[in-house]
Amino acid sequence: MDMWLKEGQIEDAAMTYKIKETLVTKKTQYQDLSILDTYAFGRMLVLDGIVQTTIKDEYVYHEMISHIPLFTHPNPKKVLVVGGGDGGAIREVLKHPSVEKAVLCEIDKDVVDECKKFLPEISCALGNSRCEVFIGDGIKYVHEHKNEFDIIIVDSTDPFGAAEGLFGGSFYKEIFECLTEDGIFIAQTETPFYLPDVVKRVYEDAKAVFPVTKLFMAGIPTYPSGFWSFTVGSKKHDPENVDLSNTIDIETKYYTKKLHKACFVLPKFIENLTK
Repeated sequence: MDMWLKEGQIEDAAMTYKIKETLVTKKTQYQDLSILDTYAFGRMLVLDGIVQTTIKDEYVYHEMISHIPLFTHPNPKKVLVVGGGDGGAIREVLKHPSVEKAVLCEIDKDVVDECKKFLPEISCALGNSRCEVFIGDGIKYVHEHKNEFDIIIVDSTDPFGAAEGLFGGSFYKEIFECLTEDGIFIAQTETPFYLPDVVKRVYEDAKAVFPVTKLFMAGIPTYPSGFWSFTVGSKKHDPENVDLSNTIDIETKYYTKKLHKACFVLPKFIENLTK
């Protein structure tokens, strides 16, 4: 008998994946966690029935959420990743030699532990000497660290349940205060096809706090619609107009310097969400 995962994140649509093997399934303190080996996308992390990352397409998300802000900032030394217990954003952040310290603040220790066991390609940098793993509440952590980080990456699950507090104006004000004087914030901000109201609301909340606010898109096959938005908030530096001519070359599969500029050119219907 074939085994399938049916993801029903979107009310009127679903995505299905044929499962080769269930590697782990457990109820953590915060959520239901599974790591499955699938035929189409390899091993995948699933939280509360929703696909978070897979071996086959994780690089798109992790490269774009990391390199856009890190190449925009002229000298990023200290980076905070809120959520992202799989470690993919940390892996990409530490490709930048200017980064002296990267802090992963993840509320669910089980996510970190199980990803180390079953997703080593993604979590491989969590043991790096420049990385600090802090298990705790990201909202509380941000509140307690003022003017400390050059870059803050909000690598959260979707804005429902435990992650709901990571989306919205009050948290973005806390992030603004946690950043240094020319700091940059970035968050994954859902799909404009299925959740345009969420994309618009989050963008407007960020824009109310940050002098420079931009939205960009990336293609991620395992996320609903395959077309995903990210929102950048910056105190000074414009990610769309940054000079990349003297930046270092790093190994990537999706991000390029040309794409850095091109991803901010939005289809008309998405552009309308930012007006």
